[in-house]
Amino acid sequence: MHTLIVEDETSLATELMHFLAQEHYICDWASNGREASEKIAVNRYDFILLDLGLPDYDGLDLLKETKSADHDPAIIILTARGALEDRIKGLGLGADDYLPKPFSLLELQARMQAVLRRKFKIKSSSVAFHGFEMDSSTRRVTFGSQEIVLTKKEFDILHYLLLHKNRILTRLQLTEHIWGNILEDDYDSNYIDVHIKNLRKKLSAHIPTDWLETVRGVGYRLTL
Repeated sequence: MHTLIVEDETSLATELMHFLAQEHYICDWASNGREASEKIAVNRYDFILLDLGLPDYDGLDLLKETKSADHDPAIIILTARGALEDRIKGLGLGADDYLPKPFSLLELQARMQAVLRRKFKIKSSSVAFHGFEMDSSTRRVTFGSQEIVLTKKEFDILHYLLLHKNRILTRLQLTEHIWGNILEDDYDSNYIDVHIKNLRKKLSAHIPTDWLETVRGVGYRLTL
């Protein structure tokens, strides 16, 4: 999951980035509202962790700006502000959850998973599809009693396609999700095609994979 951490406390931002990287999130960091606004304008984030008390921006204004963009990231407000009014305003403007500081990193992870389940209408961390079962908490894919060994990027691509089932995802969307900020990182969009080819090879050893569709000139779609 491509995640933007909007936080002016360097030590907390560093701690969040380190923890989330271990949990297979790809993180960008913005230390102020201007920098966050610029990153949101050019990247499609899956998650935004937003501090309201920014040095140059009211976090609620940045929340409004984000919700008016052409994509819809999940947003969790992380702030020392404890007033009920701030919580109500943030949730009313479209934030998905609110976690006051100080907080447990494990609780943050649990809340992020809960937001994902609500957003994509998934009842648990384990999802069945075409005879396979994917468990996002253990990062395992099985067919019956047999585990399919996937690389990290193969798992992330399959998981993202499954979350967006029956929708066409462009190569750019998949690339941003897997590699993060493509304007800064060295990447090749052909990598997506290579990973999809490898996925099909591993999955088709069990059943045909015509449900993992190539949409010519656009991207890919997983149909259920």
